[in-house]
Amino acid sequence: MLALVGLLALITPAAADEPLSLSAAINAALARSRSLEASAAAAQGAREMAVAAAQRPDPVLRLSLDNLPVDGPERFSVTRDFMTMRSVSITQTLPNSSKRQARRERFEREADAALSERDRRIALLRVEVAQAWLERHMQEQRIGLLQAQVAEARLLVQTTESAVRGGKATLNDAVGARELLAQLEQSVIGATADRAEARLWLARLIGGASDQPLADPPPLRQRPAALSEPTLAERLPDIAALQSRERAARAEAELARQELDPDWSVEFMFSQRGRQFSNMASVAVSVPLQWDRPQRQERELAARLSRVDELQAEREEQTRERLLQVQRWQEQWRSGLDRLDFLDTRRVPLSAQRVDAALAAYRGGREGLGPVLQARRAVLDLALERLLLERQTAGAWAQLEYLLTDNHTGVKP
Repeated sequence: MLALVGLLALITPAAADEPLSLSAAINAALARSRSLEASAAAAQGAREMAVAAAQRPDPVLRLSLDNLPVDGPERFSVTRDFMTMRSVSITQTLPNSSKRQARRERFEREADAALSERDRRIALLRVEVAQAWLERHMQEQRIGLLQAQVAEARLLVQTTESAVRGGKATLNDAVGARELLAQLEQSVIGATADRAEARLWLARLIGGASDQPLADPPPLRQRPAALSEPTLAERLPDIAALQSRERAARAEAELARQELDPDWSVEFMFSQRGRQFSNMASVAVSVPLQWDRPQRQERELAARLSRVDELQAEREEQTRERLLQVQRWQEQWRSGLDRLDFLDTRRVPLSAQRVDAALAAYRGGREGLGPVLQARRAVLDLALERLLLERQTAGAWAQLEYLLTDNHTGVKP
């Protein structure tokens, strides 16, 4: 894991003045994330426990002094009474191989669940970074659009005031131009605040400078990776995490089934007595008495099996919901592309024609400045509408593109 983090760190943005691409931002966030390291550490811990769980329990060493007289002429003597013994014993519990394998399997499945959780976190982080990057890009595009409109509105104010002084425009025309300029300047203030928030959001995820310029966005018409996956339901990280939890629960149930057979223990003891008496050796075998097995061991097994049923039902339900969500994202992406095409080919030319017509009428003295201002405002509204539509389409594309964990980052499950 440390080697992976080091590799990802090498491909993070090297300087604040270099354009930050979307893929570089995702790699930087993955390299910086501590939650991924936590999941990897949890998996490693479970692997270590799996090895330990497969071993037999440690033998128990017992030292004892038995049958020591406490009164009479031989009191507190360890050699004169024939029953007094100094004993040493070794006890070994002997779980069968199937039970030890079940204990190992339990922790192996916990390790798999930890790695699946790591994959789920990778997918969530990739999508979050993509959305933050796209949001910042949209806000910066929005500010650029508004600033261009402000510059044009200022020029329009100057032109209108000159026309008023020359008797070619009314005072209402000048007031309308100044009002449009004020509205645009107010919009710039709000957009600046939104851009600052978007920059902070992205900087928190990747740990870089908040004012680092962004590279060009990825092409929205590029087919998302998730749509090219034939076994999508099996590859979804959150569904895979549920499957891992289900397998871990099955391993727990199997261990509870193995616990129905108690562990036998063997004890070897050597006892030393006084010189005039012979030493003694003992062998003992012990086994727990499951006197209330239906109410204890079998109840525990039933509880573990119920947990398996719970996780299976949850996984099946989540799979249906997740696949439906993916279909919705797919429809949003395709619909967004169609709407962008229609806007570019139909509405934008019409909006431009409306401005040209209003300007021609104004210059010819047939109309006042009001229709020109309305037409220009309609152009701005249409440009902002297109920007928001492009952001929505890009958001759906990012959800699909970064849905799986092994695309574009070099991070494998």
